[in-house]
Amino acid sequence: MTLPKARIAIFCGDPAGIGPELVQRLLDDPKRYEHAHIHLIGQQVALKVPASVTVHTWDGLLAPPFDPGEAGASNGCYMLEGLRQGLALAQEGAVDALCFAPLNKAALRAAGMHQEDELRWFADFLNFKASCGELNVLENLWTARVTSHVALREVSSLLSPQKVAAAITMIIDSLKRAGLEQPRIAVCGLNPHNGDNGNYGDEEARLIEPGIELARANGYTAEGPFPADTAFVRAIRKPDGYDGVVTMYHDQGQIAMKLLGFERGVIVHGGLPYPITTPAHGTAYDIVGEGKANPQAFFNAFDLACRMAVSGKTI
Repeated sequence: MTLPKARIAIFCGDPAGIGPELVQRLLDDPKRYEHAHIHLIGQQVALKVPASVTVHTWDGLLAPPFDPGEAGASNGCYMLEGLRQGLALAQEGAVDALCFAPLNKAALRAAGMHQEDELRWFADFLNFKASCGELNVLENLWTARVTSHVALREVSSLLSPQKVAAAITMIIDSLKRAGLEQPRIAVCGLNPHNGDNGNYGDEEARLIEPGIELARANGYTAEGPFPADTAFVRAIRKPDGYDGVVTMYHDQGQIAMKLLGFERGVIVHGGLPYPITTPAHGTAYDIVGEGKANPQAFFNAFDLACRMAVSGKTI
């Protein structure tokens, strides 16, 4: 029994950023994608495409060059249409997963994206109503978060046992989709010292612990809550560490993950009908065209998309 080749849509991301450079680095090394069929969504003037890669025909293919390092409505419109093309390929069954190079949120908003982030845009485009959220991946460590791109002052009011359970469910399902049969998950508290038995806040006992119990009742086991300042120490200890950490807000997990490996991290848009991955870094406008962009996070995002695309499939 062997795994079939993954069919991956690759979108080159912001044409004013380092995305096309990262994609070109992948295309220049055929061994990196010999296990996949690539459907490339990009701009003809920006790429040299090997014959083994399928070039997707769309309006952006013949777009003229964009000014490097500038965020505006024109490259925002290009990005939104490129993402639509990738999702449409997945909906049609032409690809198994989408991997895209970094986007620029200011340009996306200039082009009319009103959602808080691209994940919510994906969900709206797909008319997907179930729970979904960003997962951050650094090799063998994954994180999910209960709240995401919101003001820190709003976090406590947005927590609930149901949302904690949904984040646990999503990260476990995604890890299984990536090939891990029995993921071990740690859950962070919200307050300093895990609330210190209510002295610094009661969200741990009132919201987070019931969320863990709710997930467990549904067949999804996680441990915690643990103080957030030690949760990642527990997670990376081997051999008794954790495969995933559920955090309560954006920076609670992002700071730890980026310190552990800024140039290797990947975002998975978890819970959606199709695997969607991207590097965890941005468009790096300050180094566009200088040959300095590190492609490792993009390589990792592509590899993870391939793994998730074929998990459970054999021929």
